[in-house]
Amino acid sequence: MMRKSMMFLAVSLGLGLVACVGNTAEPAAHPDSSGWESLFAEDLSDAVHPKGVWSFQEGVLTATQDQCIWTEKEYENFVLDLEFKTAPGTNSGVIVYCSNMKNWIPNAVEIQIADDFAPKWAKSPKTWQCAAVFGHLAATKSAVKKPGEWNRMTVTCRGPMIEVTLNGEAVTKMNLRKWTSAKKNPDGSDIPPWLSRPKADLPTKGNIGLQGKHAGAPIFFRNLKLKQLDE
Repeated sequence: MMRKSMMFLAVSLGLGLVACVGNTAEPAAHPDSSGWESLFAEDLSDAVHPKGVWSFQEGVLTATQDQCIWTEKEYENFVLDLEFKTAPGTNSGVIVYCSNMKNWIPNAVEIQIADDFAPKWAKSPKTWQCAAVFGHLAATKSAVKKPGEWNRMTVTCRGPMIEVTLNGEAVTKMNLRKWTSAKKNPDGSDIPPWLSRPKADLPTKGNIGLQGKHAGAPIFFRNLKLKQLDE
């Protein structure tokens, strides 16, 4: 009996060690967002967008050009839950805390959406791949599905803390206050030069946006739901 107990303990410890040294992505549940407010009305009457570019078709939102769509309202402390589908080569994004819609790239936080199966993005820096905070923090793993399949993403923004769950895995967690440089990430890696404002300097309130047909490949969204959190 003692020998069996010792063997059981050893196996348990071994499994625990494997869990510790394995992938750091953790299982995470997506919320029940069925009762939440829609990010955009079906007729886009509550959105800021270029005419003729974005449209809903049978509940799916897509764009014909590389132009963003924005909420009219500014948000802070919220959860955004959505589904997206890539095409071969897609490179898009979910944009939060935008303080300048005309010059959003350095003045917002972009959660990357990309077809990580495409060679162009598979070979790119990890901070350019799906669910990364673009140019700043890589996801702990690539959890995006192949082009043509629907993915689910939940983005939680509370003050400087941004968390991303993709297809049931918690893959990204960022404290903006740690990004005090516009040239180097905390780990010493380079920040793309067009991201010229330190993330620590950004206001934690702003418009929410979606990037359109960037890099020549379409992106599709549906079930875009938002819940504001108590401060």
